[in-house]
Amino acid sequence: MARLSSRNALVTGSTSGIGLAIARALAAEGANVTINGFGDADAIERERAGIEKDFGVKCRYSGANMMVGAEITAMIYEAEEAFGTLDILVNNAGIQHVAPIDEFPDDKWEAITRINLIASFYAIKAALPGMKQRRWGRIINTSSAHALVASPFKSAYVAAKHGVTGLIKTVALEVAEHGITANAIAPGYVWTALVEKQIPDTMKARGLTEEQVKHDVLLAAQPTKEFVTVDEIAAVAVFLCSDAARQITGTTLPVDGGWTAQ
Repeated sequence: MARLSSRNALVTGSTSGIGLAIARALAAEGANVTINGFGDADAIERERAGIEKDFGVKCRYSGANMMVGAEITAMIYEAEEAFGTLDILVNNAGIQHVAPIDEFPDDKWEAITRINLIASFYAIKAALPGMKQRRWGRIINTSSAHALVASPFKSAYVAAKHGVTGLIKTVALEVAEHGITANAIAPGYVWTALVEKQIPDTMKARGLTEEQVKHDVLLAAQPTKEFVTVDEIAAVAVFLCSDAARQITGTTLPVDGGWTAQ
């Protein structure tokens, strides 16, 4: 029997990559899902319809901009109204930029901080009242190994992800007696478009070739010497939504091939 057949979920940044894998994994367990993100409209519709066809659940799409607090709040309320409840919130949307801090573009710093951290605040704030009323909820942030350690040239991303760690801890403590858990998953390097797109900037910043960036910078951090897969991250998210994980809260769980064990 599907573990989440009575639940309704929303996953931000879920039109591709890790977010889409999480949305599909939740749907595979029976949850109705709201997906969110940017991209080609036809491609997004194919993914949305595919979730419904593949798993026999309801799936809706929200184009809310994670830079705009009012749109995030409206997205949460609309998802709740559409499905009756919002039981699972996965804050997954994220962007990255690589540059020395004294050359870091101001607009990139603002955008990274807003999408990777501040958007989570607005979503959690809007979702919690309903979860408290029903005395059940799962809040999950897709964070990063950079929530626990730093790397050069990623000041905004590292700062935002460290902020996510503090936010999740605080939320977990505030709602600990309401049947709600709040956790973050901290992946190492996952082969997604987000990682692929930062390779040219890293090549420029460090004066390396593409292969050197992959093997000497990215996978050098991970003792397994393997990229984490989106399906592995999705499986952890499903577990955190299950009853088996109800006493796991306030954690940032590394899925990083041993990176942060060093």
